[in-house]
Amino acid sequence: MMPTAEIATPIRLPGEVNVVNVGLPLFAEAIRQQGRPVVQLDWRIPGSGDRTVVAALRRLYGPHTRTIDAANEEVFRRLDRGAPQLVAVRTAADVIPVLADGRVLLHCGPRIAIERVTDPLRRSMRAVVCAEGWARTPEEADVLLRDGTVRLEPANEHGTVVPMATSMGPSTPVWEVELAEAGIRAYAPIGQGSGDVAWFGRDTPGAIERLVLLQEAAGPVLAAAVREHGPVDVLSLAAQAVAMGDDVHVRTQAATNLLLRSLLPALVAGDHPRRIEVATFLSANYLLFLSLGMAAARALTTWAAQVENSSIVIGMARNGTDFAAWLAGPSAEWFHAPAPMVGRALYHPGRNEADASPDVGDSAVLELVGLGGAVAAGSPAVAQFVGGTMANAAELTEELNEVCVGNSSRFMIPYWGMKGSPVGVDVRKVVELGITPKVTTGILHNSDGSGQVGAGVAEAPIEVFVQTLLALDAKLSDEA
Repeated sequence: MMPTAEIATPIRLPGEVNVVNVGLPLFAEAIRQQGRPVVQLDWRIPGSGDRTVVAALRRLYGPHTRTIDAANEEVFRRLDRGAPQLVAVRTAADVIPVLADGRVLLHCGPRIAIERVTDPLRRSMRAVVCAEGWARTPEEADVLLRDGTVRLEPANEHGTVVPMATSMGPSTPVWEVELAEAGIRAYAPIGQGSGDVAWFGRDTPGAIERLVLLQEAAGPVLAAAVREHGPVDVLSLAAQAVAMGDDVHVRTQAATNLLLRSLLPALVAGDHPRRIEVATFLSANYLLFLSLGMAAARALTTWAAQVENSSIVIGMARNGTDFAAWLAGPSAEWFHAPAPMVGRALYHPGRNEADASPDVGDSAVLELVGLGGAVAAGSPAVAQFVGGTMANAAELTEELNEVCVGNSSRFMIPYWGMKGSPVGVDVRKVVELGITPKVTTGILHNSDGSGQVGAGVAEAPIEVFVQTLLALDAKLSDEA
């Protein structure tokens, strides 16, 4: 038997014993509680251990990697270096051919039948039908939607993006953004502002009146101002706004102010009889830049989409029912999953998760070009609903950085050591690490038409990226 004294005497080793714990954090916490230094490695089984997915990852990182990396380099260059310019404000039917073909509405997200449309998007559609003069009341509008008299088309399929629960008709005034080096034009509706508005899922008289104001007054006033001013470098304004605390998604105050400052001389010089009314509207529209930034991002992703064999995601869109994502490539397929709920939410007083509608809108295109959640590290507004500190906000950016192919040369984040925001979401990294893009977004009421009830972060569903990865693997394997 060993003497008692020997049992009680601790064994002392020279220096500190450092521990790296892989996997379950409980083991690291137990060591930390004993006062010992430990590093937690957040490792997950690649592809969640699915053998089919792991085999696809081996090929995409192995035999196919040279093809993919060459394509990714070009896609990243286009996303990072393209310089889209605001060149005009136009009436939608004049520049989007499908809207000149009878009674047609464009909507956010992937294609959807009216029977599956969520309450806020359906209310938006009713409001637009009334603003177009096709119906006198939302109830009459609903009949036209249900019987197919008014046809629905996804905005993204027509070079257009729309924020939140937006739908748009032929009379909608749109930003026209040109990417001259590629011969590409992209479109987005002029923002409706906040409050009683259709894009927040309302079909009230006030929401319809706001749409008519845009058609009859705000659109013509802004069209004249842009014509007088000349082209505006959209992403140059966005880059300045990032340095001023915008994420250019849930917060666009700085970008909006910069835009209006640029257009101010031309706006003041205008002679439209309702220009004072429009000025009042613009002064309160702190989200005006949102849809303009989206149009610029859509121009970049349209250019990137011309590159074959890339693993970079260049499309994410939600209609409140479905979430869709797709890769670069002219024939890239859209893959769908249920639209996620919005998490890490900051709700308006008296509201909670029971009131929330699933994630909706085309604005996730911003995250794909280095804005939104990609610049969360520099946005105090985002910090408010992800934990309250800038370090919490930085986690969103750092996580996205793990699954991107590079960093922006224009969107520099002061709080993040003046490093460029992550750009180029690589589906291989997403599936390997199980990290999907996080989208900073608003939250709409799910049933009563009361509008926006909060804001938060929506996490893209992993299953969409798994489907996308497998399709890329099948394509490249067939071509080999």
